[in-house]
Amino acid sequence: MPGRTSLTVVLAAGEGTRMRSSMPKVLHPVAGQSLLAHVLGAAPKGAGAALAVVIGPGHEPVADETKRLRPDAVAFIQHERLGTAHAVLAARDAIARGADDLLVAFGDTPLISAATFERLRAPLKDGAALAVLGFRAADPTGYGRLLVEGDQLVAIREQADASAEERAIKLSNAGVMAFDGRTALEVIEKIGNANSKGEYYLSDAVAIVRQLGLKAVVIETSEDEVRGINTKAQLAEAEQVMQTRLRKAALDAGVTMIAPETVYLAADTTFGSDVTIEPFVVIGRGVSIADGAVIHSFSHVVQASIGKKASVGPYARLRPGTSLGAGARIGNFVEIKAATLEAGVKVNHLSYVGDAHVGANANIGAGTITCNYDGFDKHRTDIGSGAFVGSNSSLVAPVKIGSGAYIGSGSVITRDVPDDALAVERSEQANREGGAKRYREMKTRDRKPKGG
Repeated sequence: MPGRTSLTVVLAAGEGTRMRSSMPKVLHPVAGQSLLAHVLGAAPKGAGAALAVVIGPGHEPVADETKRLRPDAVAFIQHERLGTAHAVLAARDAIARGADDLLVAFGDTPLISAATFERLRAPLKDGAALAVLGFRAADPTGYGRLLVEGDQLVAIREQADASAEERAIKLSNAGVMAFDGRTALEVIEKIGNANSKGEYYLSDAVAIVRQLGLKAVVIETSEDEVRGINTKAQLAEAEQVMQTRLRKAALDAGVTMIAPETVYLAADTTFGSDVTIEPFVVIGRGVSIADGAVIHSFSHVVQASIGKKASVGPYARLRPGTSLGAGARIGNFVEIKAATLEAGVKVNHLSYVGDAHVGANANIGAGTITCNYDGFDKHRTDIGSGAFVGSNSSLVAPVKIGSGAYIGSGSVITRDVPDDALAVERSEQANREGGAKRYREMKTRDRKPKGG
């Protein structure tokens, strides 16, 4: 929000035991990014925006993920799990430094958007002390209900304390809040009376704001946007919602998807114009697809760059570090890893190219492999522009195939091949006249005929 400073406190301390995983809950992925990454990506950033992340003890991987995504962030540890207000106060030092707005968000709500955070901050500029994010739940059971009079929020009533009339209210508390920075610390510190469980909840902030004669309001969003993730089933539901969003955005940007419901995208996938993606394609994180490229059915692509008018698949696999030049063709049952293939390269069938550089317009025949691993180290293969590698060839790295060179089919190449040279490495063929007939006679001589 122009002209206003913001501190976002993201609560990422949840244990997530219902996930049945040793991985911290907020590091589980949706669309190729951690739950935490989605939330931090939506949080305000740039000049005047500060970020604090509250984590549980022993959750160093969460702190590492935070630093990777937002080097400006500061991590705070919540040593005891005593409720949401207690978690926010773990970042007391950051709050005390002051900001126009204090946003409180959760690291397990990956579908929340930057636009919603901005809408939540807007009432603070107009004099509200607290803005609470609400949604109309299809089934509000278990959620705190938001009680509104006119344009003001007067209370958050927890399920256990709600009357029958209040339980019929569908407007529910998402837990995400924005505080006026001038009074935020005072309000949160006044949440001093623990409930029957000995915990301190941010929902009590509404009552305190009103006791101080200040204004609290509700900003509504969709139920999907504030889905919290506590189980693998909920993780799968969030993935489905995110994929629907990503597919729609891709279609709106001009990508042709014949059966979009079968295509899986990552949150950071980028597309040029006139890209076509056929059914049953999986695109992982770190993929860029340039103008006019086609990804054919049943292909899997991760951390790869696909050039203009390149063709991939069907049944192709592009692994991390792959770069395809303009017009490159990767065919069925081909795997590429950590390799740069320049413009016009063809690898059309049943081949593996790893740890390699392939020059422009080279042709790699069916069944060719770069033998890049010796059991201890990886080695590189360099194939020059315009080279032709015949079918069923093995290129034992480290090795260099010169520009314009020709490798005879079935060769095992262990030494460099100069430019424009012809290399053939095969055992001499031996034909034994009548040998097939004698072999059959030998194999059938003592066999009894099979019964009908």
